[in-house]
Amino acid sequence: MPVKGGNIWYKVIGNGTKTPIVMLHGGPGFPSYYLAPLFELANDRQIIVYDQLSCGRSTNSTDTSLMNMESQLKDLKALLNELKINNFYLYGHSYGTMLAVEYYFKNENLPKALILASPCMSTKIWEQDADTLINSMDTAFSKPLKNFKAGNYKDTGNYSHAIIAYYSNFYNRKTNQYIDSSVARNGQNLYLHMWGKEDFLATGNLKNYDRISDLHNISIPTLLTAGEFDAARPNTVKIYQSLIPNAKCSMIANAAHSTMNDNTEADVKAIIDFIKAIEK
Repeated sequence: MPVKGGNIWYKVIGNGTKTPIVMLHGGPGFPSYYLAPLFELANDRQIIVYDQLSCGRSTNSTDTSLMNMESQLKDLKALLNELKINNFYLYGHSYGTMLAVEYYFKNENLPKALILASPCMSTKIWEQDADTLINSMDTAFSKPLKNFKAGNYKDTGNYSHAIIAYYSNFYNRKTNQYIDSSVARNGQNLYLHMWGKEDFLATGNLKNYDRISDLHNISIPTLLTAGEFDAARPNTVKIYQSLIPNAKCSMIANAAHSTMNDNTEADVKAIIDFIKAIEK
């Protein structure tokens, strides 16, 4: 699908007639391959996934003027128009939750419900939670990560081991071909411009993102999920739940940030149960 800056790749899975789910991947720039385990949800409805411009199967644009939420919201709106989707659920994972909430507040064609998986509603809180997680690690890992945050990049050997431990603990406890594909085709320039070098330190144009004070204005059914060992810390996600009227929250056991890969069965069940309650 043509958009400003190139073409957006998208895919429609399933042919069921129930309300479709439009999915927003994380990153920014971590393409949608890793969402494949959620395609189980397409047995009675359609699932729509796409890759943000500058990553995955979409055009690898290097135009930094398009690397912002405003441009990505235009692309999302264009996709909904292209597919003539008016009635839908909006699922976002990680950065995708930020995009989903922005869509909710800035568009008239609202989804029937929001599914905010491993959400970030404040960059500052995300970084504070990352500090908590780093402090929980063995000193051999936490010290190089703290040095990196402080601008000391000399300890490259220990840092490489520490960063692997960090992401293995709090992001992907299991690996598979879907995650491998997202990693291999991630939009590095997009991620660096919008977020930064690593997930625990934001230096890009999302550095000051904060929607905490607006969450009470969400008036549609909302499900929040988080993994037991998630970088989106369960305690924080429960606070977000408390700020959204009548929101539901589901904790995914034995999972980190990639809940759909770490514990597919529990993640899918949480979404199905939430949707069933709406559609009953």
